[in-house]
Amino acid sequence: MRRPIVFLALAAMSIMASSCMLGKYEELEHKHQILRRDYNTKVSEYADLTEEHAEQLRVNQSLNSRIAELTDKQTSYTDTIEALRQQMANLQLGFDTVVENFNQQLTGQTRDLNRTNNLLAARTKELNEKEAAFRTKEATFQAKEATFQLKEETFREEERKLKEKQAELEKQEAATRKALEAKEKELENLRTSLNNALVGFADKGLNVETREGKVYVSMESKLLFSSGSWSVSKEGVEAIKTLAKVLEQSTDLNIMVEGHTDNAVFKGSSSVKDNWDLSVMRATAIVKLLLKHGPSIDPARIEACGHAEFAPKVPNDTPAHKALNRRTEIILTPKMTDILKMIE
Repeated sequence: MRRPIVFLALAAMSIMASSCMLGKYEELEHKHQILRRDYNTKVSEYADLTEEHAEQLRVNQSLNSRIAELTDKQTSYTDTIEALRQQMANLQLGFDTVVENFNQQLTGQTRDLNRTNNLLAARTKELNEKEAAFRTKEATFQAKEATFQLKEETFREEERKLKEKQAELEKQEAATRKALEAKEKELENLRTSLNNALVGFADKGLNVETREGKVYVSMESKLLFSSGSWSVSKEGVEAIKTLAKVLEQSTDLNIMVEGHTDNAVFKGSSSVKDNWDLSVMRATAIVKLLLKHGPSIDPARIEACGHAEFAPKVPNDTPAHKALNRRTEIILTPKMTDILKMIE
């Protein structure tokens, strides 16, 4: 009887031990599930952090690209821009340091991550401010460049006008030179005409020559006047007649008649007292004859003056020299109105 009781007791104990083991297993299984959920949660959180980290890296890459772009632009400007580029490089270095610290603290320290984000935002703001300053300086530079271009265009316009003026002046100079050459040719033709017309008086003290752009018809007093007289001799009247006919054909000449004496003291009458009076009276007498025998000559283009003995051709030191100085000169000057208008 005793053996079955022992057997039952052992069986009961075995059943109780099995129940206890089963409870332990279920408890361990429950803990395992909890740990598994915690593990999955941590894995999910890690994945989120990894994705956030990747996003930060993309932001960092974008910022690096922007900084490189700004750095490339800075190299073309002034020393001030170069200094700004250096500041941006320093800012990049600080930013890299922030990112490195952020990567080290990416294990879940949210507070440190927020602080890093704030620092990054501050750095970004500073970068934007630097970029704005750069844009301002760039705009200033462009404005100055536009001003320079405007001044350059103005200079080119002035240069163009000057070249046009120079071409106009060169053309005017050529036309003036041509006109002067024509006047010189006219004077030479006039001298030839006068020489041909007055050839019969050449050996009687009449001479025609060209000097300083003028034609001089010089007549010694022996051809025109008696000593101390201002009445023109018969032979002198003939010379003046011939001269007047030539001058009637030359309407674009100014005529100056100059009377000259030697230095012998003139003891005049009541109306002519000295050599001044005598030289003027002789010049006036010639003018009247020219107008008389050349009625188409405009009196407005004739002048008469006397120089007495004060404009001698040669010194009054011999009788022959004195005879040369006693003369009347008719000076023919071409009118230069058209040429002066060209110069103006």
